[in-house]
Amino acid sequence: MSRGYDPRAIANLMLDEADRLDVGVSHIILQKLLYFAHGIYLVRTKTPLVSGYFEAWQYGPVHPAAYKAFKQAGRGPIDFRATGQDPLTGEGRQIVTPEDPLVVDLLRQVLLTYGKMPAGRLVDLSHAKDSPWEHVVARARTEVAFGLRISDTLIAERFRFHKVSVGLEPVSGEPIDDTPLA
Repeated sequence: MSRGYDPRAIANLMLDEADRLDVGVSHIILQKLLYFAHGIYLVRTKTPLVSGYFEAWQYGPVHPAAYKAFKQAGRGPIDFRATGQDPLTGEGRQIVTPEDPLVVDLLRQVLLTYGKMPAGRLVDLSHAKDSPWEHVVARARTEVAFGLRISDTLIAERFRFHKVSVGLEPVSGEPIDDTPLA
């Protein structure tokens, strides 16, 4: 089974496609778009799009490695790309983005479907009843939970529960900065 791409590489590619489509992407929006792309890819191919894992944070699923790479962007549109670090020299290096046309098409599709939604609407979508995020958070209320990880198995099983609520205002309001749930 494939381990998936570096989440920073997929995030960089998502940002490149967002630039081409003239879609401004903030840090919180990037996290949700990365999660939706991962979930769709996982359901379609039965393999993960990104390596690592997502966690249930206050405003929905977050990939810790991507969070760390882009947190300095704050609330504004991201205008830089994540870089790596050479383990031997400590010097920065460019992260190679995937060239797989299926991945590029998926990211474009995710941007066209969700990219213009405000952050609050994406948070509502990620918090949908019976969604992976909601399931992990509900379980953590009654069981010991370490890091509130959202497993790929759970995403594959429950991804279909993401639905857009109908209403004018996002139920959760507009998020400022995401934080892990305590």
